[in-house]
Amino acid sequence: MGKLVRAIGLMSGTSMDAIDVALLDTDGQSELRHGPAASYPYPAEVKVMLRAALAEARQLRERGDRPGSLGELERTLTLLNAQAVERFLQSNRIAQSAIDLIGYHGQTVLHDPERSLTVQLSDGRLLAERSGIDVVYDLRAADIASGGQGAPLAPVYHRALAIQRKDLPAAFLNLGGVANVTWVGVRLLAFDTGPGNALLDDWMLKHTGTPQDADGAAAARGSVNEAVLRALLTHCYFGIPPPKSLDRNAFSSEPVAGLSLEDGAATLCAFTAATIAKARAHMQQEPKIWIVCGGGRKNKTLMAMIAANVQNAVVPVEAIGFNGDFIEAQAWAYIAARSRLGLPITYPDTTGVPEPMTGGVLARSPN
Repeated sequence: MGKLVRAIGLMSGTSMDAIDVALLDTDGQSELRHGPAASYPYPAEVKVMLRAALAEARQLRERGDRPGSLGELERTLTLLNAQAVERFLQSNRIAQSAIDLIGYHGQTVLHDPERSLTVQLSDGRLLAERSGIDVVYDLRAADIASGGQGAPLAPVYHRALAIQRKDLPAAFLNLGGVANVTWVGVRLLAFDTGPGNALLDDWMLKHTGTPQDADGAAAARGSVNEAVLRALLTHCYFGIPPPKSLDRNAFSSEPVAGLSLEDGAATLCAFTAATIAKARAHMQQEPKIWIVCGGGRKNKTLMAMIAANVQNAVVPVEAIGFNGDFIEAQAWAYIAARSRLGLPITYPDTTGVPEPMTGGVLARSPN
């Protein structure tokens, strides 16, 4: 085993609520030593800016363009990430000089692989300057430029987590704004399955002012509208073979517009669960276990619906000894380390690139 890279992963991704920070010591392969992790919520005004930015970003034609408020927002978000790193190091009494690398995801405002376009608001050079630590960022760009989907990227980390398990094949299911699955068996397969929490969060925000259905309580009180569910499942995305990926706004909640709060929530949960079940058709074998990461694992109604649909063990990632709130932040630390070491981060069966390839841009700290 060579020298371990001590990396911090910074993840916000498609979520619009917080910056997750996690420390990982790794050789970029099977050695994983997990350190502390923390989450730093976005200020309320930044959340408002983010929702406006999603609309602005739909007009982008070049990934480097930052028209309107996007340039200001990118700087604001980068400075918030720098503050998160500083707070994290201070609260855990870790010296800045002890960190080799930061893996910086940035905030996804547009993901459109059909146009070879993915945009994460992230100024890696500014973050390196403010943090005093080298930063690897823009980790999706090389994959997109080579004809890949640019997503999902976490599968290489899921494989590292699964490699010592005896109950393979296993499926790692990430329930973020978009849901994605990694099948770990004789090979590595990954793709976005469909909506995760995004439609439900938007539905709850519109009707209650709070962008989540805590514990799935509203959905539990509702009834699934089967006609609406069938209409939602006719989306052309589900007929496309993997590798494939989605933008957060690829689906609309318009079909549930006439339903009550509770019935709409139940139907949207059922939609997510049904699309996850559809994903099994692309797997060589049924997973023996579904290991669920991301915020959606806390929605009890959604978890029960997924279990009923896939008819196999469905457990939160905590059941196998990991903290599900920080899997993606850990993944970004791991991926950044692999990038720094020149190891592949995407594969033909995860994003559709022609061959395994590395990626990312290194921003050197002025220190």
